[in-house]
Parts: sequence; C-alpha cells; structure tokens
Amino acid sequence: MKTKLSPEEFVRLAIARLRLENYKGIHSVYSGFNDAFKAYFDGANPIDATGELAKQGKIALRPVKGGVMLYLPGEGPELSRGDMALKKMGLLERPASSA
Repeated sequence: MKTKLSPEEFVRLAIARLRLENYKGIHSVYSGFNDAFKAYFDGANPIDATGELAKQGKIALRPVKGGVMLYLPGEGPELSRGDMALKKMGLLERPASSA
C-alpha cells in the first residue's frame, strides 16, 4: 500500500502534472485541483493548505479570476498585475516584495 502524500507533496505533484503545455502554473479551480485536494484529504480546505505553503515559500500564489494560480517557487510571474501596471505607468521603481 502506498503512503499518503503530504499536502506539500500533493500540491507540488499537482502543479507538475496538471499544468498545460506552455504554462508554468495551474488554476486552482479550472484544473480540478481544489476538488482533487478535497477528495484526497477527506474534505480538507485547499485554500488553507496552499496559503500556508505560500507563506513558507514552498509554492507561489497569484490571484486570478475565479481562484488563484499555483506555481512552484521561482516559476510564477515576477510582478503582480498591479505592479506591472504601476511599472508601465512609470510609478514602480523596484518590484514590491512578495509577502
């Protein structure tokens, strides 16, 4: 019998296997990730788990319409949409730190 994956292992595996060609991340809803997470972890909340992993720097999250994009560290966009807009407007001198 296989041992159950930890939430971190599950999320990293999902990002690696569920992302579409030419994309580095996955959409939490449209990829089926949220439903798969809940099914695998007996109804556990994927938002809490991914939020904690992001705080620890083990994954990166970017808010998007209908959910979030999940990325492996260093593979997500450097700037948020707001920061990109500020940069184009000449109002961002340096990228804001991702908190």
